[in-house]
Amino acid sequence: MEDKYISLAHGNGGRYMRELIAELFARHLSDPSKEDTLDVTLDAAPIGLGEGEPYMTTDGFIVQPLEFPGGDIGSLAVNGTVNDLAVSGATPKYLSLNAFIEEGLEIATLDRIIASLAAAARAADVQVVAGDTKVLPRGEGGGLYLATTGVGLRPAGVDLGMHRIAPGDRIVVSGPIGDHGIAVMLAREDFEISGDVRSDCGHVIELARTAMEFDGLRFMRDPTRAGLAGVSYEIAQHAGVTVRLLETEVPVRDSVKMVCEMLGYDPYYLACEGRAVAIVAEQQAEALVSTWRELPSGEGAALIGRIEEGAARIVLETEIAGERILDDLEEDPLPRIC
Repeated sequence: MEDKYISLAHGNGGRYMRELIAELFARHLSDPSKEDTLDVTLDAAPIGLGEGEPYMTTDGFIVQPLEFPGGDIGSLAVNGTVNDLAVSGATPKYLSLNAFIEEGLEIATLDRIIASLAAAARAADVQVVAGDTKVLPRGEGGGLYLATTGVGLRPAGVDLGMHRIAPGDRIVVSGPIGDHGIAVMLAREDFEISGDVRSDCGHVIELARTAMEFDGLRFMRDPTRAGLAGVSYEIAQHAGVTVRLLETEVPVRDSVKMVCEMLGYDPYYLACEGRAVAIVAEQQAEALVSTWRELPSGEGAALIGRIEEGAARIVLETEIAGERILDDLEEDPLPRIC
């Protein structure tokens, strides 16, 4: 492509749009080694579904800035979608992609992001089989918005859900929390603070697959918006239990703690984009932590709390043996984080 910036002509259905799709999107997202590669001449794509129960999820991504340490909106879109399938017990198979591009976006930036998206899809072993592009007039978007739909297959007989959670169960997280939220915040340079925090943006497919080998696994969730506290609040409300978190056991990087203390953020409410939270029977909790720690994506796994009888609430047991109640998130501390 000879153009340097996106113009409204790239969304009008004519030559410029066809060139954008064929020379940028299809170039990155097609896989010549597979017969069912991305075909831009089709209005619908065939997909093969094997044994299992089909699962589908959909998501939208409006992160600012578009690129940040550890990832970008492209890799975020893939990982955020496949992770929703994985923690539900399904193996991700296919994605659709909708790109809402603002007039004036540099095409080189778009090229980097779609290349990153394609790399994330290959790492997760999923195919982008369908999509659409729209161009927004200048000033009506944040440079680039992405919307994805994911399809996966869950083995027959898998039973995961909050209905299985009971007092005595333990809470496990696959690694440090808050990395993504702080990495994006630092990338904005709003506070003139620099740091080396990188987003945890990545897929949790292997973590979920190994966790499903434990018959005591009750429930999994990836703690994205509202973070660990958000997942814990949902569990407390829907399962009708008290979620007790142990401050001394919840992994938070020192660099994340430092920024949170400086700016008044709470790491328990910050988004993660490559972590999994699991609720598992007490007698299998230590074994799950050990298994996760053997995986590159689970090296920082930790046993961080337990499920108790009582009012539907989150109790944080502090390092000085006190207690703090974590309420539901009402205001968004970091807009456009995912």
